[in-house]
Amino acid sequence: MGNRNSPHRRGLAIGCGGTLGAAWIVAALAAVRDVLDWDPREADILIGTSAGAEYVTMLGSGVSVDELVAMQQGRSTHPVLAAHLRCGPGTFPPLPRPRLGAPLLPLRAPSGQRLLTAGSGLLPVGGGDADWLQRLADRLNPGRAWVPHPATWLVSMDYATGQRVPFGAPHAPAASLGAALRASWAVPGWLPPVTIGGRRYIDGGAGSTASVDLLAAQDLDELIVLAPMASAERVPATSPGHLLERQLRNRMSAKLAAEIAGLRAAGTEVLLLGATAADLAVMGPNFMDGSRRSDTFRHSLHSIRAELESHRAHSAGSIPQGAIA
Repeated sequence: MGNRNSPHRRGLAIGCGGTLGAAWIVAALAAVRDVLDWDPREADILIGTSAGAEYVTMLGSGVSVDELVAMQQGRSTHPVLAAHLRCGPGTFPPLPRPRLGAPLLPLRAPSGQRLLTAGSGLLPVGGGDADWLQRLADRLNPGRAWVPHPATWLVSMDYATGQRVPFGAPHAPAASLGAALRASWAVPGWLPPVTIGGRRYIDGGAGSTASVDLLAAQDLDELIVLAPMASAERVPATSPGHLLERQLRNRMSAKLAAEIAGLRAAGTEVLLLGATAADLAVMGPNFMDGSRRSDTFRHSLHSIRAELESHRAHSAGSIPQGAIA
């Protein structure tokens, strides 16, 4: 992994996770950069979902890991990032609109993460405002239709069919960067769907936490997956809030494990970094709880690095195969 002149194709997939998942993601990026001696901006393909889409947008725009760390620590001098962290979806969803999002989706949802996909259609239309994401897209890339990185994919889900769409991919519908980012982040019941090309799209996490199966035809030799909403271990719930979070997490983890198994069977080496029980104890049940963001970031900076260093030390290959899978 440390050979920057390797001809191998290496991808980076970053999953959904809300406000606390975003803090965890930055800590994971710092660990990957330092332990594996690899700049995530050098990935041949960047694919992100929801909060992951937010961060691949930044990486694809040339923002460095150091700048992302400074943003999380509140010391950024970047003209865009310095203000970005002060904005966001809020700790609790605003009052929703008085209608269901997509009541027919349960009849059309594809197999896989069916329960979560179908359930997203039965939630009310969110009343939140994603302008902070539009500003990020516009200010990072003024005058550009997309990010400079040639293969940056932002995953959303068609609200009528349940099919996932990686905006930015060669055969995906045309979309502006701001619309694609808002669509990928459109958490059902929290933020409204985003209309692109006459169709409504919501958070890609309703279909898969990281959608690594969408990379199956990309001939990647290596893939690094950062998935704060996935865990290798089943962590018991200690409160009603934890019970709901664990139900979501267990389903997302199982679907991601199946997707990774498919990639590995096809010959792609995969490193999965997911949240540990210790991480989850700091994060709590509400992944939008901004009051826990700083603690989550500080804890994850150490916990993820320690996990990666441990597995790196026991791995003979370029990627510690199945590190935290």
